[in-house]
Amino acid sequence: MTRKIGIIGIGNVGAAIAHHVVVDGYADELVLIDTREEKVNADALDFQDAMPNLPHHTTITVNDYDALKDADLVVSSVGNIALQLTTTNDRFVEFPFTSKAAQDVAGKIKASGFHGILVVITNPVDVITSIYQKITGLPKNHVIGTGTLLDSARMKRAVANELKIDARSVNGYNLGEHGNSQFTAWSTVRVLGRPITEIATDKGLDLEALDQEARAGGYTVFNGKHYTNYAIASAAVRLINVILSGAATELPVSNYRKEYDAYLSYPAIVGQDGIQEQIQLDLTEEELKKLQVSADFIQQKFAESQQNS
Repeated sequence: MTRKIGIIGIGNVGAAIAHHVVVDGYADELVLIDTREEKVNADALDFQDAMPNLPHHTTITVNDYDALKDADLVVSSVGNIALQLTTTNDRFVEFPFTSKAAQDVAGKIKASGFHGILVVITNPVDVITSIYQKITGLPKNHVIGTGTLLDSARMKRAVANELKIDARSVNGYNLGEHGNSQFTAWSTVRVLGRPITEIATDKGLDLEALDQEARAGGYTVFNGKHYTNYAIASAAVRLINVILSGAATELPVSNYRKEYDAYLSYPAIVGQDGIQEQIQLDLTEEELKKLQVSADFIQQKFAESQQNS
């Protein structure tokens, strides 16, 4: 069976995802779309020049929305990261740009006849994912934001560094908005099978500081090189592979939760049919309050975007 992926927005993140896809042979056909024709054509040629030294072949199509009709999966990585240079750690500074871009792109995706799974990276991702779902009319479980899949990885890295272990030995989630209202749900975090709360007491860990480090990780990277790309691309590629392989994996991604009437990050079983099952965590009262605050913020921002559209 031919695997076909579309990537819309070939900036730092989109190009990194495309590189993963081509080098590791994750797709037989790849559609690259970007408003900057010279850039996207240059990337396509660069990938084609790489193929004689790769074990896989990928057919690449450039700037053809019609080619998305039979794609299995489309990724939105549209953005304007330069807008972040004038802000103080707020992903919503991109919102005036990305909300308009998402409306335009979503209309073109719908017109193409695309009926696969849509993965959204574009920030602020929870609200933008909501916009994509509404305009494309795709089933809610087929429109997924990367959400806190990356933030949870940053939390694992922070905890692992503190305990001097491999980050893959840490399990647990950051929940809510992929933004400033997110939080680490420490009740979900286990290290080598032990609750982090027990380890924090034994070793004197400052969980509040670790939570802040996880939330601030992206801004630390951004302030160093004025963009982020490798970690979010890796998170997106993991999500892509889980969907294409039908692996039915529990991931903290931005998915529509009826009880909050919003897209927000909460663990779900992800597979070939998108969000296949929603998980119900046993959160503490404090964590539930934080999640409600995050959901209310996302709802408010989405409602504002609808008034201004």
